[in-house]
Amino acid sequence: MAKLTRDDVLKLARLARIDLTNEEIAEFEGEFNEILQYVEQLQAVDVEGFAPTSQVTGLINITRKDVEKNYGYTATELLKNAPSVKDGHIQVRKMIG
Repeated sequence: MAKLTRDDVLKLARLARIDLTNEEIAEFEGEFNEILQYVEQLQAVDVEGFAPTSQVTGLINITRKDVEKNYGYTATELLKNAPSVKDGHIQVRKMIG
């Protein structure tokens, strides 16, 4: 049975760039080991004879052709409704500081 140690939890925390208290390390060690135990339990299930299932709804990909539609307006006419336009584009305030 695979078992995560305290060092494994610390390595995962370092990779995720999170700081953990000693209590959190112990808590996660237990939770991760329970998850691994459940995964091992799932891996032990005999699925011989069952077809792989990627989805269960029976739906298949429903797509449409990408067709250009003419709504009777030009870009210039639509840009007249924008509060601020620069170089043929809608101008907005800078969002990243």
